[in-house]
Amino acid sequence: MHSHDNEPVTLQRDVEAIMVPAGIPVTLREGKTGFITQALGGSFTVYVEGNLFRIAGKDADALGKEPSLAPELPPNATDEDVKQLVWDQMRTCYDPEIPINIVELGLVYTCDITRTPEGDRVADIKMTLTAPGCGMGEVLVQDVKDKVEMVPTVTRADVELVFDPPWNQTMMSEAARLQTGMM
Repeated sequence: MHSHDNEPVTLQRDVEAIMVPAGIPVTLREGKTGFITQALGGSFTVYVEGNLFRIAGKDADALGKEPSLAPELPPNATDEDVKQLVWDQMRTCYDPEIPINIVELGLVYTCDITRTPEGDRVADIKMTLTAPGCGMGEVLVQDVKDKVEMVPTVTRADVELVFDPPWNQTMMSEAARLQTGMM
């Protein structure tokens, strides 16, 4: 299921959350009730007491949900296989307010995979935001870093936020433009 449009939820334990769009960390208390407005890419956007909050996938149990599974690679994976899995992982990162992943939104400008002298892989990613002042910027960067570093053999993800060129709707995939009515 891609979305949990307004699925009622009662928090089963205290949970760390990020207020959307301000990006302010808060603790939501056990027993609070609200609605899951978006459940994409393993993280959740919940509406509680008039505000939106993002809850990380690792805390899915607080919502009575299962956390998502880590990605897997075959033992003989090539650099190209790793790069594809890194892109797939970035497709699980969503803006908390827009139900489209950051790759389809056109927010990821580059992704290069390099090898360290020890043979480990490092992902160098340049990405942007739909709006430069977005309070969720650091949260999205951390989400990309965390999810890319889950890829086997990737020991580090260096995610840089850039604003040149500035993002605009023409950077969205055709599917994303169709979904948002921005054709």
